[in-house]
Amino acid sequence: MPDRQRTDDTNDAVSGKQDPSPDAGTEAARRRRRAQFLRELHEAKELRDRVQPRRARAERMRQAMRMRTFRW
Repeated sequence: MPDRQRTDDTNDAVSGKQDPSPDAGTEAARRRRRAQFLRELHEAKELRDRVQPRRARAERMRQAMRMRTFRW
């Protein structure tokens, strides 16, 4: 088999020439996306708790039991 260079190699995209510290703009964008995700997650949990009150109560009881038996 002839020695050919692969064109689909993804290792070329990750080079050591990149700046090790993230850019301030990309960091701010990441924080915005994370904040949006956490807001939506919280909203989804509240909706689930309203729609399935029995399951939500059981989950609260399990969480309370975990907290009571947790040792510091």
